[in-house]
Amino acid sequence: MYASVSSVALKGVEPQPVNVEVFIGRPASTPMTIVGLPDTAVREARERVKAAILESGFRFPNGRVIVNLAPADLPKVGSAYDLPIAIGVLVAAGLVPPHAAEVVALGELALDGTVRPARGGLGAGLVAKAAGLPAVLAPDSAAEAVRVDGADVRAVGSLAEALGVILNSDPGQPIPVLGLGSRPTCELAEVRGQALGRRALEIAAAGGHHLLMWGPPGSGKTMLSRSLPSVLPPLTTVEALEVAQIWAAGGRGTPSREQRPFRSPHHSATPAALIGGGSGIPVPGEVSYAHHGVLFLDEVGEFPAQLLNHLRQPLEDGSVTIARKGISVRFPSRFQLVGATNPCPCGYHGDPLVACECPASAVAKYRRRLSGPLIDRFDVRVSVPRPERNELLGAPGESSEVVAARVLTARKRQVDRGCINRLLSRRRLDEMDWHQEARLLVDRAFDQLALTARGYDRVRRVARTVADLDESESVGPRHVAEALGFRGNW
Repeated sequence: MYASVSSVALKGVEPQPVNVEVFIGRPASTPMTIVGLPDTAVREARERVKAAILESGFRFPNGRVIVNLAPADLPKVGSAYDLPIAIGVLVAAGLVPPHAAEVVALGELALDGTVRPARGGLGAGLVAKAAGLPAVLAPDSAAEAVRVDGADVRAVGSLAEALGVILNSDPGQPIPVLGLGSRPTCELAEVRGQALGRRALEIAAAGGHHLLMWGPPGSGKTMLSRSLPSVLPPLTTVEALEVAQIWAAGGRGTPSREQRPFRSPHHSATPAALIGGGSGIPVPGEVSYAHHGVLFLDEVGEFPAQLLNHLRQPLEDGSVTIARKGISVRFPSRFQLVGATNPCPCGYHGDPLVACECPASAVAKYRRRLSGPLIDRFDVRVSVPRPERNELLGAPGESSEVVAARVLTARKRQVDRGCINRLLSRRRLDEMDWHQEARLLVDRAFDQLALTARGYDRVRRVARTVADLDESESVGPRHVAEALGFRGNW
């Protein structure tokens, strides 16, 4: 007696189809065996499945049950295979019709037969759509799966209900709507003064450029940074699905369908938390949860230098590859990096009103945490000084809505050219329309400011963004001059 039910495993963020094969033979001393590289949680499904089947009103077969999770060389982790194993056992035992196995099932079973959510709901939706089968999941997992356009997703609360849905005798449960709202962010109008910082933020948002701000405590660096999501364009449908896949792979729930991710890890984060990894099957890190969004490092000067240097590869490649024994996974990580820092340990180096108490050696050590190669990757760098009292008491600046409209217009120009300006290749930069004076200015800056080859291209990308904000087809000397002004050394 044999049955096969489809399920899913995650390799990084990519869903892999898994066939849950069930064979029932003669009675033996071991009533159920699970093979196919299962971890401890998968092996423990034996007890959960047996109890859930009995509590759902069925008898458990007397013969030996052998469960194979194919492909057998792909590691299987977690409790998500409880539901497909239970369905497979019932079909193989002849207790339910054979066509009950024609589904993609995923979910943990409680001892009373209740179906609990499990990691991989979105992947189940993708696999179900590709196979042309319905996906049967717990309600919260179904809320992830319905983000896959065209997938047939059913939400169930118990094993008995799952069988009723499969056999068309039960409509199932309503699928909750998750992740449609936007998280509250800072409103740009709340930032008083800081005209230069606001302009830097707008340019960074328009071109997707990496941004570094420094200044004394309370000057507005964090508020500016947290205002960035409010002026960024919404996620496209494709981008939203990619973000949802990453969050689902890490078991982080369902993110917003529109607002770009904004992640702000603490400076005590471990390399695995920031980049990804962990024991067993690797899981995404903060750089991947920020994919198509913003990774904000508040008090970046407090981060260990070694931790910050881990960011160099994802900043260049847009992905992170984590290798473990027997497995290598790739996590997308194309994010916009924003750093905010004090200029020294006490925070008042260069402040006109409060004297810095740090010795020169302490200031130098503090700044060395941001290595030269990392600083070179920040396209826009700006000082955020202490605001004047009349600025704090004055009228608010432009709202996020006004700035977002300009950013969206500039982004549309870039998308029409093929990609946002941060991703422009050197060849594309060379082919663009430049005023002769603009070319001469950036060439002189290469020699006088000792720009690296990377810095030279980044200045040109920022200049192209400034021109886009001006709705100019060609890059002029004024655009280059403003881009160079945001290339200062902190």
